[in-house]
Amino acid sequence: MIMVDLTADLGFLKLKNPVMLASGTCGYGAELADLIDLNRIGAIVVKGISLEPRPGNPPPRVFETPCGLLNAIGLENVGVEKFTETRLPWLRNLSCLTIVNILGNTIDDYREMASRLSHQQGIAALEVNISCPNVKEGGVAFGTSPEAAARVTMAVRESTNLPVIVKLSPNVTDICAIARAVEDAGAHAVSLINTLLGMAIDIERGRPVLGNVFGGLSGPAIKPVALRMVWQVSRAVTIPVIGIGGITKWQDAVEFLMAGASAIQIGTATLVEPDSAEKILQGIEKFMERKEIPDLAALRIG
Repeated sequence: MIMVDLTADLGFLKLKNPVMLASGTCGYGAELADLIDLNRIGAIVVKGISLEPRPGNPPPRVFETPCGLLNAIGLENVGVEKFTETRLPWLRNLSCLTIVNILGNTIDDYREMASRLSHQQGIAALEVNISCPNVKEGGVAFGTSPEAAARVTMAVRESTNLPVIVKLSPNVTDICAIARAVEDAGAHAVSLINTLLGMAIDIERGRPVLGNVFGGLSGPAIKPVALRMVWQVSRAVTIPVIGIGGITKWQDAVEFLMAGASAIQIGTATLVEPDSAEKILQGIEKFMERKEIPDLAALRIG
């Protein structure tokens, strides 16, 4: 049996292993501290943070679907000031990396968020959520237009000395065009996919289930779509790709790594099994040992 190297090389930083917790489902980290050893994983991507606190959408905000979950949380968060004062100090004690997901409704929001977080100790990188509505353009999401996605990326790059990961929306015609646009604008990496837009109807009451009508679909149901997009994007750009979408077991993670992902994020699975990230990490390592695959780069196919 060989000793495998699980180091995930993202170019701008290295993770001790490729397993990350995805933004949204792991809160600010402390919520999982009694359920999983966070120091064992590569990184945690905290819940999306905005300039001001957000209350989120009216309930109901989550609904289970076959092989998935619809959520319309509405990006509820404590705001950047409270995050840096009350959440970030706890995260600094972890040996895994902390990546902060940022969001906004205008370019200036993103620019200000990036600037304010740049000077905070303990943040390894920023993940930029471009699935947010651009209020100055009628609410169209930044991530649906290569030009808008590039403008956000450029604004964040100009405002921070931290590495910038752009999280891509799958709700587009050509995700490779968006990926190339943010790469050209200076993104250090991309993560994909964010949730697919969906809905559910309560036929007895004759109304949408979610208070916001539409929500983001996540979980195993979206894995084939996410895997396909990771394969395509990893061949369309030269920057690292982080795979997300329906990863619930180690076999799923290996598929994403084979497809071209340099690292993976665990999302909805954490809500079902809070320690799923640890189990997935163990599974990846045992698989590589059994197959005598020396490192993550050697996993990639095609």
